Amino acid sequence: MSPKDARTFHFHACAHAFSANFTRPFHHQIDIQAQSALPVVGGHGHARVETFEFRDFIHFKKGYSHVSGGHQVDDDTHNTLATVDRLVSRLYSKHPAGAREGNITWVGSKFENLRIAGCEVHIELNHALFHELLTYEAAGSAFKKGGDFRKIAEDPLGTGDVVKPADVDGVFLCSIVKNIKVDCPGVKVDRHSLHVPGFGKVFLGELLIKPSEKTLTMLRFELGSTTSGGGTGAGTKTNGSHYP
Repeated sequence: MSPKDARTFHFHACAHAFSANFTRPFHHQIDIQAQSALPVVGGHGHARVETFEFRDFIHFKKGYSHVSGGHQVDDDTHNTLATVDRLVSRLYSKHPAGAREGNITWVGSKFENLRIAGCEVHIELNHALFHELLTYEAAGSAFKKGGDFRKIAEDPLGTGDVVKPADVDGVFLCSIVKNIKVDCPGVKVDRHSLHVPGFGKVFLGELLIKPSEKTLTMLRFELGSTTSGGGTGAGTKTNGSHYP
């Protein structure tokens, strides 16, 4: 806290490696794996899980999450970090003293050796566009102007329900994925998702933007075959706020 600023900064960050819920052929809720949460006073925290396996449906060797928050004296900012590996979901917030919102970037987030239905998936992330959209206010301005951000945020899931500027109510859903290439028989790409016959849909790089807050989910799946359910992998959320 700056000597000139009597306000208190309340940190906020959380991260998890994996969570899921199965509804067919059985009902089972998988507990959140490798969950970390940052207290309002800041600090550091981490969690790890190794050799996770759920029947024959889900398995991974290692999941790790890390959260961190503290005051940087040299430029009087409050910095928050949430990270998950190996699908790497990384959100970093730099909140200048007195600013209404912190600048939140996902630089460092990535997919490493992602395979769907046994096929390698090549993913291009949209760094150039989101480098200019570090706050909710910037995202709102870009949405009103039209252009690339409007195209990906007005109907992110392809439902046909297009959101107009007058209908925006404090939240944008979009994806940091710019392009997906996969050469796999039967697998179809639609925006930031892949449809796999006999499995369901996999959504990549979903970013939820709210005032002073961003949530990044690197992988979300909806099962739609003999096995039904859904889950997420590598999710992070961050930012904080001054009080009063």
